[in-house]
Amino acid sequence: MDNIIERGRLYDYYGALLTEHQRAIYEAVVYNDMSLAEIAEEHDISRQGVHDLIHRCDRQLARYEDKLHLIDRDEKIHGQLNKICDITDDKDILHSVEDIRSLL
Repeated sequence: MDNIIERGRLYDYYGALLTEHQRAIYEAVVYNDMSLAEIAEEHDISRQGVHDLIHRCDRQLARYEDKLHLIDRDEKIHGQLNKICDITDDKDILHSVEDIRSLL
């Protein structure tokens, strides 16, 4: 399950960098949960070809994240926004403003 979630996240961020053919096959696996045989038949390629393409896409998407860190940055920003929300729930507004400034 975690692998599917990770694949989906990587694809959401970097899928546009794949070719149209790669995107079609990768989406069939990640979003449509199709088998290699179903995809192979639909795209008129071998199951081994589908398997190899999926693994190449996995590696390529992971390399993009290793170089660009968009997912890591997004998680960091969401964490800081959650802290700001928690701080603003505090009744001592002067203290909250200082804490928010330190996060920003």
